[in-house]
Amino acid sequence: MVSYDDEKVTALSSELVQACGHLKDLGEMEKGVVIKDPHLIASAKYHLIVGIEAAIDLANHLIAKNRWRAPEDCADTFRIMEEQGLIDAEFSARLQRMARFRNRLIHIYWDVDNEIIYNLLQEDICDIEEFLTEYLRFLRTE
Repeated sequence: MVSYDDEKVTALSSELVQACGHLKDLGEMEKGVVIKDPHLIASAKYHLIVGIEAAIDLANHLIAKNRWRAPEDCADTFRIMEEQGLIDAEFSARLQRMARFRNRLIHIYWDVDNEIIYNLLQEDICDIEEFLTEYLRFLRTE
């Protein structure tokens, strides 16, 4: 049986869902409007960081509570989720790319193309929500 703190999972899940909601709202706006407005693009970057970080924190929570191997970096948390049977290899690879992108947003923020941000809003934001769905399903079945 997998060990976890229900309150922590609920709090992190809520943050992830809220961030995804904001990102979806931004993704419904026209590309030119979002990428040219410094407030909108900053909001997108912030909510991407929060959403991705919440997914990483959810993974790290299970890792710590269950004494699975320590991750080498943020991306490795998703590799561990794969090793534990929570997600498949292809999905793990996508989430690892998102974790690396989060690092770029935080550490090399001055060199992130706004078009890439908008494309993420259009194509990849559902990955974070899909992770949450798989995560919660895993907790229910364990």
